[in-house]
Amino acid sequence: MVEEKSWKEFQNSGLIWFINKTLHLFGWAIVLEISDGEIIRAYPARVKFRGFSEDVNTEGYITLSKYLEDNVNELSKEAQE
Repeated sequence: MVEEKSWKEFQNSGLIWFINKTLHLFGWAIVLEISDGEIIRAYPARVKFRGFSEDVNTEGYITLSKYLEDNVNELSKEAQE
């Protein structure tokens, strides 16, 4: 199954934070350019960042946990197919 999703949905799920947290280890990130609240461009980039602040991480964990809570049944079903 392949179902295209928007960058906004990916961002709202907390996954962009989670993926960038991992990519920072290698000096990379996925950059989302936002204009008037809309994502207008996304691209990979080399960065000097190595992680996020405690506040950003706390919000990221909350957002990602909520996404998992809301989607656990569907994710479990898909994993067993």
